[in-house]
Amino acid sequence: MQPYDPRFSDDPDALNTPADSAADAAADPLEVEAGDTLDDNGDALIFEDDDADTSDDADDDSDADPVLPRRSRGGDNDAMFGYLLALALSIGLTPLIPVNADLRYALVWGVLALFGVLAWLFGVTTRIQHENAENLAWGVVFGVIVGAPLLLAGGSTLTTTARVLFQTEIGGEIRTLPPGVVLMLLVFVMPLAETLFFRALLQYNRSFWLVGALSSVWAIALFLPMLNVPQFPVVAFIIGVALIMINLIYSYVRQRNGLAAAWLCQIVVNVVVLFVPYLGV
Repeated sequence: MQPYDPRFSDDPDALNTPADSAADAAADPLEVEAGDTLDDNGDALIFEDDDADTSDDADDDSDADPVLPRRSRGGDNDAMFGYLLALALSIGLTPLIPVNADLRYALVWGVLALFGVLAWLFGVTTRIQHENAENLAWGVVFGVIVGAPLLLAGGSTLTTTARVLFQTEIGGEIRTLPPGVVLMLLVFVMPLAETLFFRALLQYNRSFWLVGALSSVWAIALFLPMLNVPQFPVVAFIIGVALIMINLIYSYVRQRNGLAAAWLCQIVVNVVVLFVPYLGV
């Protein structure tokens, strides 16, 4: 480093050469760290840290909408296998009618519940999240909108139909099931099995109208054999149309307001359309 002479310059750093600046920078460990690159003037080059951008990108990714897991083709096959099995049982167990009609209901709904619960525990299916009161209220409203007109229009025919659907052999005679058993089937067993299977499992990656059609076919295969179709074909036709409409509504409510709302909708429809007429109220 050349000695400073005030006769030639007022700036003591004016006579510093690039080599001198580099030497001074290297001598001060607080200014230059090992591994830094120096420019031609001896100053340390500053490079932007990519970690900041990475953290920003991570924040942006965290704000993005979550991506639902996609069920594999094997999962779809399992769902359709469960549907075909339940449909086959509904048709194959018709010889149990009317002596063991309650056993037929238990076996068929049990298969649906089994597949639905297994998918809930180990597979990919729709799960009930944190629901709001508005969606639950809409489920009840849709149930009343569907059930009330059917109750008013059905009259004594609906009462007879409800009692025929829930009869079995008791004490050597064909009798209707006790009201407590019917209430348990309509409020707990049936909504649980059908909601978890059709609206949670099948409708996870299928359109609501397709699931509504599949569930309608299954419901017709389940309930129509309980009726005397050859003797009352018009009544059977009306019941079939009602089942199609009701199951489409369930799937629509599931798409519009969520799984819990569809669950409540089915409970309300079962109570209004089947249990109230069953009691003869």
